[in-house]
Amino acid sequence: MRTKQTVSRRNFVSGLATMLGYVGLRPESVFAAQAAVVNSASGSALAEYDAFAKLLYNENPYGPPDSVMKAMTKAFKFANRYGYPDGNIVQEIASLHGVQPENILIGAGSSEILNVFAATFLHGGKAVVGVEPTFSSVYRFATGIKADSITLPLLEDYRQNISAMIEATRSNYRRVGFVYMCNPNNPTGVVVTKQEIRQLLDGIPEDVPVLIDEAYHHFTDDPNYATSVPYVLEGRPIIVTRTFSKISALAGMRVGYGIAPVSLIDRMRSRMTGSVNALACWGAAAALKDTKSQSEVKRVTLELRNKTTAKLQSLGFSVIPSQTNFLMVGIGRKVQPVQNQFRKRGVLVGRPFPPMLEHMRVSVGTADEMRRFMVAFKEIFADRPRPSET
Repeated sequence: MRTKQTVSRRNFVSGLATMLGYVGLRPESVFAAQAAVVNSASGSALAEYDAFAKLLYNENPYGPPDSVMKAMTKAFKFANRYGYPDGNIVQEIASLHGVQPENILIGAGSSEILNVFAATFLHGGKAVVGVEPTFSSVYRFATGIKADSITLPLLEDYRQNISAMIEATRSNYRRVGFVYMCNPNNPTGVVVTKQEIRQLLDGIPEDVPVLIDEAYHHFTDDPNYATSVPYVLEGRPIIVTRTFSKISALAGMRVGYGIAPVSLIDRMRSRMTGSVNALACWGAAAALKDTKSQSEVKRVTLELRNKTTAKLQSLGFSVIPSQTNFLMVGIGRKVQPVQNQFRKRGVLVGRPFPPMLEHMRVSVGTADEMRRFMVAFKEIFADRPRPSET
């Protein structure tokens, strides 16, 4: 069992620099570097973008369903207005989760909620406790405001080490601003069970806030997984974040939300930008109601994920069991050169996630995109002995 903590901004910045070095970052954003797609309105650039099998950002490859498109089209008439009708989005979210509207905070993607939470609770040199690798937006933001990150390695089976998180929080109690958890975790796709969530919340000091990122909640089918929203109803100092970027196919619209006790929401609200646009609000409200489309996206996604996993395993590659719309495959070599080889074949795959530099994250795309991925994969790894040959 690996439990060694890593504490300090310096170590996180060093790890981030390593990651950026592997992806060959130019002076654009990390996302632009990963995609390696020219951000241009020219016809050739757009054609190149459209031609790629985009398996790197864990998006819904099918686009918004008709119900959402109709709602957003209707909302165009508010494009020239401030204070526009918002499709009753806050009440719709509150009703879905059985909470009050004052328990909801809307943001430009769940990333805004994560960063605002960090800005609110990491003041005065406080530290965030969490694992690595995970979705590291919170750690990057902590670095930017000169706060600390206490990061713990995953267990050998890629689960988050709950006992170590409790110990790190208790031993650093006076300087811990909050505990962060992505569940299911990105990039591994592994869940923290409902029993482990209870263990964590009962094991840390009761006044330490906890941020639980449930961006991939809709793709889980593990009976030991459960949303943490009920803890909000208990009055625990916990915020659960969700996004419309994944199963709802609104990544480009930038809309997400947080659910928390009023005491936490009130502290965060003044830091929000209020940047969610009319189309995003109406589209998100419609997406919440279209459970049939969500169920179909989940069914197809899990079917393709499982088929792709089986194919990779048949070639002798290990795949971390995933509860998300992506998978992580151990390729036995550095990811960045392999990433470049995929790009040359018209397939975009995920960047390296230190310290797992020989594991490649692959989003589940359409059936055709997964076929193209497997063709490229077999070409790139053609020199690797098949299982029967080893």
